[in-house]
Amino acid sequence: MTKPKVLVTREIPEEGLEIINEKCTAEVWHGELPLSRKELLKKVSGIDGLLCMLSETIDEELMNTAGPQLKVVSNYAVGYDNINIPAATARGIVVCNTPGVLTETTADLAFSLLMSAARRVVESADHVRAGKWKTWEPKLLLGMDIHQATLGIIGLGRIGRAVARRGRGFNMKVLYYDQDVKYEKAEEVGALACETMDELLKVSDFVSLHVPLSDETLHLIDENRLEKMKSTAILINTSRGQVVDTDALYKALKTGEIAYAALDVTDPEPLPAKHKLLKLPNCLVVPHIGSATVATRELMSIMAAESLMLVLKDEAPRFIVNPEVLQ
Repeated sequence: MTKPKVLVTREIPEEGLEIINEKCTAEVWHGELPLSRKELLKKVSGIDGLLCMLSETIDEELMNTAGPQLKVVSNYAVGYDNINIPAATARGIVVCNTPGVLTETTADLAFSLLMSAARRVVESADHVRAGKWKTWEPKLLLGMDIHQATLGIIGLGRIGRAVARRGRGFNMKVLYYDQDVKYEKAEEVGALACETMDELLKVSDFVSLHVPLSDETLHLIDENRLEKMKSTAILINTSRGQVVDTDALYKALKTGEIAYAALDVTDPEPLPAKHKLLKLPNCLVVPHIGSATVATRELMSIMAAESLMLVLKDEAPRFIVNPEVLQ
């Protein structure tokens, strides 16, 4: 019996690869950088399953190039804005993701960024490495208190609620704006609703973004909304880079409209080394490491691989983005 043909677009932890290699003929891309679009289109031809990353655009062209035998696209991420879901559904292709497993890990990172920005940790470490630490100084690198400050969360999904719990642990007042969240879920984490996003922006000391990327959230934080924030406010983004208007953010940080930004995601991504945001002392950028712990990435690889294998065996996966395709 011929084994299914699978393409894995990056080298993932062995726990996931072993699941695939046991039953499939798998090709794994081991390059440091993602496959070029040209190379990706070449390699998908004739595959039965695709395990991909956020860095790949899975659109109609790719699905057509792969061929009608393509049954499943398993995304090594919780988000799936890189995949054309309607196009996949129309072709009978099951799309899977890895939700839940990275919730607490990403929330840890979001709160780490909040704390690092508030207490100017990276600036302080750079100060020491540059040989500038001469003595204890009363006004050296003064930051913001976190305890009893107001944390505004935009998007109170799984990760947003996990960040809210961390905020409550620091005795913060936690506000949220999310039209889709039921009151009971917010009450569980001690978060208070704001009727409008502008209301949240005006009173929050920290604003943390936890929304998926969509037409509605593209440049959700733009020049107008940045102007509504406190001049002492800190913006944290661990969702998607395009949720924030990069040019508007640069202007707000440069002119002091807001105090600081801490970003795990950017637009563009990755940021070029000479990008203007990286020249600002009040902008901390890390390379999309929200889920980057050993345990979480291992679990993601297992989830993505198991979902892929279930579909290839004509069984329903647990984590499916487009369940209507099974009807």
